[in-house]
Amino acid sequence: MIDLNFTKKPLGSFLKKRRELTSTNMKQRLSIVMLFLSLAAFAQTGQTYQIGILIDQLNPEMSPLLEKLKSEVVAVVGEDANIQFPEENILVNGFDIAKARQNYNQLLNNSTDIILAFGIVNNQIISPLESHQKPTILFGAVNRDLHELDLTNASSGIENFTYLVESESYEEDFKKFIELTNFENVGILVDAPFVDILPLKETFDREITALGASYTLIPFTTVQDITSNLDGIDAVYMAGGFFLSREEKKQLVDAFLQAKLPSFTVNGTEDVKGGIMATYQSDDNLDQFFRRIALTIEAYVSGTPLSELPVYIDYTPRLTINYNTAEAIGVPIKYSLVGQTDFVGEFKNVISEKDYDLLTAINDALENNLSLGSNQKDVQLAQQDVKSANSNYLPSLTAAGTATYIDPDAAEASAGQNPEFSTGGNITLSQTLFSEAANANISIQKSLQKAQEANFNAAELDLIFDVSNAYFNALILKVNAQIQARNVDLTKRNLEIAELNFEAGQSGKSDMLRFRSEMAQNTQSMVEAVNQREQGFLVLNQLLNNPVNLEIDVEDVQFNEGIFEQYNYEEFFELLDNPTLREPFIDFLIDEAYKNAPELKSLDYNLLATERNIRLNGYGRLLPTLALQGQYSSTFSRSGAGSTAPLGVSLLDNTYNAGLNLSIPIVNQNLSNINRQTAIIQKEQLEINKSNVELGIAVNIRTSILNLVNQVSNIQLSKISEETAQEALELTQASYSSGAVNIVQLLDAQNNYLNAQLARANATYNYLINSLQVERFLGYYFLLNSEDKNNEFRQRFFEHLNTRN
Repeated sequence: MIDLNFTKKPLGSFLKKRRELTSTNMKQRLSIVMLFLSLAAFAQTGQTYQIGILIDQLNPEMSPLLEKLKSEVVAVVGEDANIQFPEENILVNGFDIAKARQNYNQLLNNSTDIILAFGIVNNQIISPLESHQKPTILFGAVNRDLHELDLTNASSGIENFTYLVESESYEEDFKKFIELTNFENVGILVDAPFVDILPLKETFDREITALGASYTLIPFTTVQDITSNLDGIDAVYMAGGFFLSREEKKQLVDAFLQAKLPSFTVNGTEDVKGGIMATYQSDDNLDQFFRRIALTIEAYVSGTPLSELPVYIDYTPRLTINYNTAEAIGVPIKYSLVGQTDFVGEFKNVISEKDYDLLTAINDALENNLSLGSNQKDVQLAQQDVKSANSNYLPSLTAAGTATYIDPDAAEASAGQNPEFSTGGNITLSQTLFSEAANANISIQKSLQKAQEANFNAAELDLIFDVSNAYFNALILKVNAQIQARNVDLTKRNLEIAELNFEAGQSGKSDMLRFRSEMAQNTQSMVEAVNQREQGFLVLNQLLNNPVNLEIDVEDVQFNEGIFEQYNYEEFFELLDNPTLREPFIDFLIDEAYKNAPELKSLDYNLLATERNIRLNGYGRLLPTLALQGQYSSTFSRSGAGSTAPLGVSLLDNTYNAGLNLSIPIVNQNLSNINRQTAIIQKEQLEINKSNVELGIAVNIRTSILNLVNQVSNIQLSKISEETAQEALELTQASYSSGAVNIVQLLDAQNNYLNAQLARANATYNYLINSLQVERFLGYYFLLNSEDKNNEFRQRFFEHLNTRN
């Protein structure tokens, strides 16, 4: 018999024996050495184990999980054994008990060394057995609320048999679900084959009744079985559906969203990422489950009996909510749960009634903004003032009627000219032919109207920038919410590392507590970021004159994509990035701003009005006013004393007259001189204001250009900063997991990465905001002008550049 312990003898002993050998036994020595090498090679290769797998169902979504399980087992077992998974030993029963029994017997009768079985149907076949012919591991059987195995045992105690029991519970799920939604009648979805196998009714009766609610059991084979039975329920709990395809799950999600039904699943976070509202399963449950299976196999091939291996897998439950789904169906997020909740989703407004791009937002604001509408009324009022001034040259026609009573004695003595009773009327026409005051008023009101139009143009430019600024701020807040959500996930991963380090004795409990505190703080930051995003939408709604509760969303933009690519903002970027062109470009922009600025135009028109007022109260006051006047009078009746004319005298009932009036003011209490002096002071004030506005434009252009230069460098540097911070974080995480760095260094790396992400995400938006601010000071928005006009603008710059040279 060969002593296998020979391979374990020290190398020094072997060399000592070598020196004692003589040349006559050299062949024997070589034979022993060859035997030693062959035994070592055998020990390194290990025994081969063929593993058979029993599954209730297999679909395209299950296949990658099966491959992952195989890889995990091979990786964990390593060189201890040669693990094989023959394809012919992967058997599916399709929820058929007879088929499941046949599959199990097939593995008993072939070369399979270890049997892995999971699923409810396989559980019904294997768990009742009192003895096991081959090593069998039963896993993924059923929820612990339904498990018939003795959960008080730390191990199976059965030769050649062990099982893995998960800590998941329907009861805990129901408690979380009702806390989220306060459902009254929940629809519980269960795979149809399980209804007759498991004590579902008894379990659900007990657990749902304890919550003061009711339920409707919905067995299903197809998606149609579910979607056709949603009436009368106010929530959906997926107690099954693990084997549904990705497309089938999407159909269910769409149906639940359309019916506004909150949904909860026992199947884990992948379904929540796919649109189910919530789960109480941890994100790493599946990985932990696969690792336990691999460790169980590794322990067995290393000599530990299955009957002695632990059976319980204790998951740490974690509520995961799909933010977009919860928002779409109107389930409010309870702040009492925020600290214990993971959020998934894009943090965009999935219930948006209108999605805005930048141009649509600008156009809607120009059409609907209330402040701009009020400014438009000011223009219309100025137009009315012009009409009123022009009306001074329109004819004035008045009609008057009289009824007169005169003292009878006086009437008698008037010889019929003033009878005691008389009625009459007249029509008077007056027409101004020339008036310097009227001419001046017309000119002044026209100038003031143009000044008001310039003010309106300035209000339009301000509104365009305000809307653009609100749009980009909403984008910044939207991206910030997404980054804060990812930071919460990162903190969660770091917490898991801290927990592993604590279990391995590499760090203390204080690290775990610190990360739990960070988790709470980061979750609060995420909640605040989401609320700030909603506040950003409120500001935009106000500018667009939308109802404040209108659900909106904004589309992302980049300066070298979409409309900003069309209007060649990258060329603007390049001009600023070139130090030799920057100063000529600034000078050109200032000159263009002076030409375009509606504020300067408004002041110019006010100056014209003031100068016209000065002329009016100067030599203009000596110009005469010429007017034409005519009147037609008629006596309708005469009666009483003096109503009859004396003999030989006729009374005229109808008369008319016409006249031309010419008037020249000589002295009018010195008001003309006072008005002239006042107008001169107003003119000087307007000139001072114009100089101040010009100076302000120049300062604003230069300041905003410097801000743009900062943003240009920020775009480049923030990209480098984010990439560097991410790499540093990954290295620090690896070092922390091995105990090489402390928690403070990891937190610093995480915070640096968070800040770098925020800076990177905001850099482009801040650049575009500053670009549009330059355009506001310039009085010209490239986005709102045609390509021909923009090309003319560029051509003027090149001409300006040639002039300087």
